[in-house]
Amino acid sequence: MRGDPPDMTIEELKKKAREIRATCVQMACDGKEGHLSSSLGYVDVLVALYCGWLKIFPKEPGNPDRDRFILSKGHGCASLYAMLADRGYFPPSMLAEYNREGSCLPNHPCLHALPALEMSAGSLGHGLGVATGVLYGLRLRGSAARAVVLLGDGECNEGSVWESATFAAAHHLDRLLAVVDYNGIQAVGKSDEIMGHTSLEEKFRSFGWGAVTIDGSDMKSVVAALGRFPFEKGKPSVIIAKTKIGVSFMEGDVLWHYRKPSEEERLKALAELGARPIYGAVS
Repeated sequence: MRGDPPDMTIEELKKKAREIRATCVQMACDGKEGHLSSSLGYVDVLVALYCGWLKIFPKEPGNPDRDRFILSKGHGCASLYAMLADRGYFPPSMLAEYNREGSCLPNHPCLHALPALEMSAGSLGHGLGVATGVLYGLRLRGSAARAVVLLGDGECNEGSVWESATFAAAHHLDRLLAVVDYNGIQAVGKSDEIMGHTSLEEKFRSFGWGAVTIDGSDMKSVVAALGRFPFEKGKPSVIIAKTKIGVSFMEGDVLWHYRKPSEEERLKALAELGARPIYGAVS
């Protein structure tokens, strides 16, 4: 049940991550939508998952043998949309419709609009419960599929997260992987200050999980952690991924939880990333 190795080299994965970040920046401008920092931080994890680790079927998204990826922090959906387009779930040209009226790519993911998704997201704190329930049902059916859920660090303030964590441990769901995007920023401040400078790794361990903390912006560390899954036999696993946005002038600024880049900032970000979006012409 170990995670499959990526189908790209580390350098190729890093290049892909820069392209996905560039795409998110472009989407934020085209869609006039904020939450850019929420989309950018976990890109390295997303790329490592979708470029070999997850068992996926882009041309047959409902294939019952697929691994399930659930984005709990739905406001960070731009990078997931970009990754799905890159992997062939839909044409990259559709990304230009992000956050537009009537688009199947709203600023919070909706599976009724985009069936390739596993869950609609909006209110935080539900993704781990959904992933846990889905995996429990799959096990009852004898499925070997895995479930991965991506949480925000601020989301871990929600009590429902820990109720789900208890259930997953009690039922020994060792095909479940949670990844916490620990970017250090919440809607109203810094995560460490709001959480009282406590350790999420220690919290999950106390709930019966196998847990590791990594540099979530270092592709080699991400790939190595995924390759160790599950971390402890008979236990669900969690990666506390301490992430960075990947664009220096946005780093550590709570305002980038909300605002969209100006044209000048768009060009500055793309130049720093050294990559082009996967759709459209960029001047």
